[in-house]
Amino acid sequence: MNGKPSTKALAMSALGIVFGDIGTSPLYTLKACFSGFHAVPVTPANVMGVLSLVFWALAVVISLKYVSFIMQADNRGEGGIIALFSLLPESVRTKRAWALLAALFGASLLYGDGFITPAISVLSALEGLSAVTADAGPYVVPLTCAVLAGLFLVQHHGTHRIGRVFGPVMLVWFATLAVLGGMSIARNPGILAAINPWYGVSFFLHNGWESTIVLGAVVLCVTGGEALYADMGHFGRTPIRLAWYGVAMPALLINYFGQGALLTATPSATASPFYGLAPPQLLIPLVALSTCATIIASQAVISGVFSITSQAIQLGYLPRMHIRHTSEESEGQIYCPEANWVMGVICVLLVLGFRTSDNLAGAYGIAITTTMVITTGLYALYLMRVRGWHAPAALGLCGFFMIFDASLFTANLAKLDGGGWIPLVVAGSICLLMVSWLKGRESIGRKLEQYRMPVEDIRPLLTAENVARTPGTAVFLSASPRQTPPILKRTLDLTGSLQERVILLTCLVEPVPRVSTNNRLVVKVIGDDIYRVIARYGYFQTPNVRLILSELGTLGVPANAEDCTFFLGRETVVVPAKHRFWKLLYRLMARNSMSPALYFGIPPGRAIEIGVQVEL
Repeated sequence: MNGKPSTKALAMSALGIVFGDIGTSPLYTLKACFSGFHAVPVTPANVMGVLSLVFWALAVVISLKYVSFIMQADNRGEGGIIALFSLLPESVRTKRAWALLAALFGASLLYGDGFITPAISVLSALEGLSAVTADAGPYVVPLTCAVLAGLFLVQHHGTHRIGRVFGPVMLVWFATLAVLGGMSIARNPGILAAINPWYGVSFFLHNGWESTIVLGAVVLCVTGGEALYADMGHFGRTPIRLAWYGVAMPALLINYFGQGALLTATPSATASPFYGLAPPQLLIPLVALSTCATIIASQAVISGVFSITSQAIQLGYLPRMHIRHTSEESEGQIYCPEANWVMGVICVLLVLGFRTSDNLAGAYGIAITTTMVITTGLYALYLMRVRGWHAPAALGLCGFFMIFDASLFTANLAKLDGGGWIPLVVAGSICLLMVSWLKGRESIGRKLEQYRMPVEDIRPLLTAENVARTPGTAVFLSASPRQTPPILKRTLDLTGSLQERVILLTCLVEPVPRVSTNNRLVVKVIGDDIYRVIARYGYFQTPNVRLILSELGTLGVPANAEDCTFFLGRETVVVPAKHRFWKLLYRLMARNSMSPALYFGIPPGRAIEIGVQVEL
């Protein structure tokens, strides 16, 4: 009997998808605190101080901010920074340029995180081979590149087949974290006193500026916070909370404290405190399990980048790209070739350039902490403008969160010279592309206004004596639901004829994740076999003209995609001699954007494109 999965089953799945990133952070967090870029001396006081910071970062940033509060801000069950922004009133989304820019930059930062997470996760797992034998050192980087290459090569197959094993594998992973950490704590139970926040305060008092640098490594333990929120739509709040409080958080804390107990007893274990917890005979199986866990963590981030790309395209922030659904059962399983290959190449280059997880830790964290700051700011707007909170209450709560977010962000600014500029440059570049595309589309829309007319004016135009009506059905794709597309008037001017049945089709993307099929279509009969059709979609969905026309048949509008003629407009962008940089970017993107015929699923050979030159 097929039914809705139980809460426990969803919580198991959430372990594999939602907690992969944060679940593999014990591989490198404490290692980064006591070696490499952020190193402080391994003294009992420093170990206790760092553990206290890790505990309270997880408790406040993850448990309190994200799990208890931020996850309440869902857009019909979906989460993430774009979903949060889409919840804001239209007056804020359209008239507050800074809010739009912040949301776009926050979304762009997740691309930067998507490049670094697979590289540092897989690299840190395979570095465990050096704990098995010193001779393995030269092979770590090539093996990491091979694993990453294989991971990106199989993306086009989709993750629905292997997704079923993600949860059980991560459950074994978290159980291993807890067992290894618990064995170490049993030898030094006094390490649990680090829960006392005074140890964290003392750490700052005794280490001064150096403690701020270490805070930039502590942030690695909360890098999966945004994933909790962004993946909420796949599982719901309750399963994620159950998985976090019941499995992930206890296992993580036990392992971190176990590593702390090891470092207190054996300061020389800083090279790999995680693998130092395991008996020598279990190192090879642990490296294999760690590699599987990091591949799962990487897959979750890669899938997240695909989702962000799809959302940005649907909302008009990026040009059309190839988006392929890889599962008939799960609408969220998608594959974006352009994003996949760019991520794959950059991940491999990062491994070849930085070579160790310690070096990569210098580039990791600044993107996610910036996103955390932006999310807190947007959440404050949401509380005031949507939930109706009074400003002192909203700002007080978000101000408390911002103390932690801003502290982690400020600490990560010290990483700029160590590679922290990489995700910021990536995010800035993608945000520039988004803004350029948005401005370009708005400018093109104004320029083409002369070719548009109100929908109500089309009937007298088509019934004029000088317009011939030929057999067949013409489908015009229109961006505006209230006006005719520019290509309609151009077609009449050029040919003086049009098919006897005309469908003006507009695909609207609503600021919601999904629109049900029952609420998809709105049909208005203008007269003389002229129909105004509006198809509504959410930003997680991709319009499909074939399906729309098949649904029209059930509403009394006879239309067969294989027999229709589709008229599409194609703008040729001309940039004047005195141009701005964003105009050149827009023209470049417009030239390389996916054909609307392919994007909307129009049958091959049934589309006619008519071009028009437009000067930006």
